[in-house]
Amino acid sequence: MAYNEFAYFYDELNGEADYDALYTYVKEQLDAHGVADGIVADLGCGTGDLTLMLTQAGYDMIGVDQSEEMLAVLREKADELGISQRLLLLRQDILDLDLFGTIRGAVSTFDTYNHIGPAPRFEQAVAKAAFFMEKGGVFIFDLNTPYKHRQVLADNEFVLEGPDAVCRWRNACSPQGNRVDISIQIDYLDTGEVFREQFSEYTYEADYVKRVLEQSGFALADLRDGETFGPLRPESQRYIFTAVKQYTQLEKTDNG
Repeated sequence: MAYNEFAYFYDELNGEADYDALYTYVKEQLDAHGVADGIVADLGCGTGDLTLMLTQAGYDMIGVDQSEEMLAVLREKADELGISQRLLLLRQDILDLDLFGTIRGAVSTFDTYNHIGPAPRFEQAVAKAAFFMEKGGVFIFDLNTPYKHRQVLADNEFVLEGPDAVCRWRNACSPQGNRVDISIQIDYLDTGEVFREQFSEYTYEADYVKRVLEQSGFALADLRDGETFGPLRPESQRYIFTAVKQYTQLEKTDNG
């Protein structure tokens, strides 16, 4: 899901997100594992509020997204802040990630990895992030929980209203509860144009995610509620994982 037309509504959809709390948690996790500077990638960066906050904190940021529209919004924000020269933007699918070198950390927030599925594709995306990660590098990412898919998204409909357009977001939860099929319709009020897009979100149990991380050379360092950043609860709607890379790709090759 590239969110091309949806870039218009992205910041409004995440309007209730506490970016300050998210940034504080991410920065604390990076610092706790010795990543106080260097190259960090934001995978599925969207319009880039977190990307910009980490850039301002001194990291050499790479923003990766499939949507040129999202990247254009991010580029405009960076220009306004005068930090464009410290930010590399790449239009890529994170399943085919190519960062042209190693990184000290990666972040991915607001459910990017839920849009990668089914499971073999999710595993491929984690492996791609691992491939470019230095030993000791930190990977911080969130996922909507199975609880959110089954109890909150479920078969519900949401409406977002902007000054020039209205977005209708409809969900259809699979019988197994591990996939939500989503349809978006955007009605442009001035022109009468209608844009439609369909995509799916997949959800994964935390134990499975831990195994996938370990298969790619990460050790799970922390797992919390991705909205409160406190302990997980049965009704938590988002996980946030912190994982640390245990070896370099060269060490993996040498060890077979």
